[in-house]
Amino acid sequence: MTVLFGLDRLLADPSLRAPLAGRRVSLVAHPASLTAGLVHSLDALAACPDIKLTSAFGPQHGLKGDKQDNMVETEDEFDPALGIPVFSLYGQVRRPTPAMMDTADVFLFDLQDLGCRIYTFVTTLLYLLEAASGTGKSVWVLDRPNPAGRPIEGLTLIPGQESFVGAGPMPMRHGLTLGEMGRWFVDHYKLDVDYRVITMEGWTPDAPARAGLAGFGWPEERLWINPSPNAASLNMARAYAGTVMLEGTNLSEGRGTTRPLEVLFGAPDVDARAVLAEMQAFAPQWMAGCALRECWFTPTFHKHSGQLCSALMIHAEGGFYDHHAFRPWRLQALAFKAIRRLYPDYPLWRDFPYEYELTRLAIDVINGGPALREWVDDAGSVAGDLDAITLPDEARWAEEIRPYLLY
Repeated sequence: MTVLFGLDRLLADPSLRAPLAGRRVSLVAHPASLTAGLVHSLDALAACPDIKLTSAFGPQHGLKGDKQDNMVETEDEFDPALGIPVFSLYGQVRRPTPAMMDTADVFLFDLQDLGCRIYTFVTTLLYLLEAASGTGKSVWVLDRPNPAGRPIEGLTLIPGQESFVGAGPMPMRHGLTLGEMGRWFVDHYKLDVDYRVITMEGWTPDAPARAGLAGFGWPEERLWINPSPNAASLNMARAYAGTVMLEGTNLSEGRGTTRPLEVLFGAPDVDARAVLAEMQAFAPQWMAGCALRECWFTPTFHKHSGQLCSALMIHAEGGFYDHHAFRPWRLQALAFKAIRRLYPDYPLWRDFPYEYELTRLAIDVINGGPALREWVDDAGSVAGDLDAITLPDEARWAEEIRPYLLY
């Protein structure tokens, strides 16, 4: 069965567009905001005679998706072809200003997500909903798949640890589409906003792949398009809830190579083969659902640029992938633990400003608290100690989100 994303349904069904008649419309989009025929949503909506586009917004990495790294900002611009302003939500501001909100009555949110709390499009959705709350303006999410599917994993962000990479008390791998997440946001934060979701048709997040194709969250007939520069494959999207933690370390996440965020680590002073053996000895149950392969790379930029790095590549794809067994957050935690056990004095945690948080370690910002770092650094901790603080919260979240599921 062909899967129709929210954008495709809105374009195909005039009755879905009818409430937009006579209203000014804005679009939040990025490079993966495409129709099934690879037409960008901005162009497709502009071609609809019954839609009046008056502005657009780009999230982190920009509407064009050209900004490579974190904390690389995009400026506002003007689209001369459409005659509309294009505002950056990762430039001078992260939250839409009242002047930006005044440019439209309805905001269409069409971003492809990765199903991970730290991926900033989740927070951008919350900030847009908060900006619209109490104004009479409408926010519609044109829903797209969560490529990581329904599995839930990781530490829950604790109160006081909110940031641009932590919108609220959810686990790292949250199991929701952005349309579903918006429903939870509206209820959890008691927002007064006209919110609706243009749902997908035919998306079944736990459907297995056919003939060795993608499946499990991502419909095999749809091309994977980078929603951000380093989200280059479905393999990356599946691993990201773990590998993103490398951004808080001195280990390379593979930026400056052709496969960023698809490795457990890369470093010139760490023996990947020895780390793999230590992982197998410490918690082999956390290595299920994928294949790990020793490899080497020399980054052309970013961490360890120009240095030969020993690394472990993740393959959550093909015949190696078990959707229900793969736990990327625990797998990454295990790699950190193995490195700490083999190299007790290794400067693992990167001390630098991360997403404009200046007083907390990046690894703690990423995890919504210090528990993961403390577990890694505790020489006496075992795998069960980490499970003890995550499993109850994972189960609680699964129950909490049940009323908001649309598929």
